[in-house]
Amino acid sequence: MAQKDSYSESLKKDFITLFEILELNDRQKHYLKSRWLDQILWMEGRANHARQRYYQLRLATIIGGVIVPILISLNINNKAVDSYLKGFTIALSGMVAISSSIEEFFHYGERWRHYRRTTEILKVQGWELFELSGSYAGYKTHEEAFSNFAGNVETIIQSDVEVYVTNVTQESKKPEQDKTSKVPQ
Repeated sequence: MAQKDSYSESLKKDFITLFEILELNDRQKHYLKSRWLDQILWMEGRANHARQRYYQLRLATIIGGVIVPILISLNINNKAVDSYLKGFTIALSGMVAISSSIEEFFHYGERWRHYRRTTEILKVQGWELFELSGSYAGYKTHEEAFSNFAGNVETIIQSDVEVYVTNVTQESKKPEQDKTSKVPQ
């Protein structure tokens, strides 16, 4: 956790230092800090949290899913050990089902990829503004390019919210089978 916090703090410090050398007015610098950088840091934190949960739940599911069949196949002649092993196998099976269900319900993998993607898109916009490259290559100063930059950032954030609400948080629907197709019986 400390490493992630130090990365966020380092990122924040580097960008704020960079903001100060850009030829922007105070309102524009405030926007960079309060909107653009704030969104990047928030999404960076959400991406890290979702990735950590995704890995934990997936590893529990995978490891438990491999161990359960091994435990079931054991043939123990000691009744006490066999009874203990059965109880442990049942508990482990429940843990596998629970971790799989939690990941499926919360979509941590999708959340992680969603936040990571949006964070990187926002960073690209910032670096292009700083370097007056990409969509800002035609501008002579950062101040001239800023209105376009702010518009792009707001479009990215709006799109992020729409995708998150309509895709990431929605339950996955299984594609319905074409009713005209014949199913072998």
